Amino acid sequence: MGRPAKFTQGQVLDAALEIAAESGPGAATMTAIAGRLGAPTGSIYHRFGSRDLLIATLWLRAVRGFQQGFVAALEAGDGETAALHTPRWCRSRPAEAAMLLLRRREDVAVRWPDELGEDLDDANARVSTSLDAFAEAHRVDRERLVFAVVDVPYGAVRRHLLDRRPPPALVDELILSSYRAVLPALGP
Repeated sequence: MGRPAKFTQGQVLDAALEIAAESGPGAATMTAIAGRLGAPTGSIYHRFGSRDLLIATLWLRAVRGFQQGFVAALEAGDGETAALHTPRWCRSRPAEAAMLLLRRREDVAVRWPDELGEDLDDANARVSTSLDAFAEAHRVDRERLVFAVVDVPYGAVRRHLLDRRPPPALVDELILSSYRAVLPALGP
């Protein structure tokens, strides 16, 4: 029986996130993460067999964290809250927001680990199902809905994240105005 792990998976991912937020995902090497934790590099490889697996796990953790509130708003029938989830989440989770919204999945891991493929598919399916159900329940065009709750909020926060600053409160007002213009039948 081996020794118990000194660091949890969450602590390893948190260290990787700190490094990625400071210097970009490329700087989050196994050696840098181990150094941040004060752990041997081999222990990081023991928990995550490759850097791709570690970084993909980190990215997927951010995806799930974001999707939780977004999907909850859609399932509650609250499209405005779904649209506002993006800037609010970015303000509360700036490092994860930068990792998730400024980088495509393909930019995060050189090769997406096979062992996470199903998790990624499940996450994407959950959002798609929620969007479909909301569009059907409210009798709105799905493309309009995606534009109002995904495209506009993403575009509205992206430049602020690129400048390493949280989206200002005005962004929320503009997202709501756009939402109401694109989906007027839903009203405020």
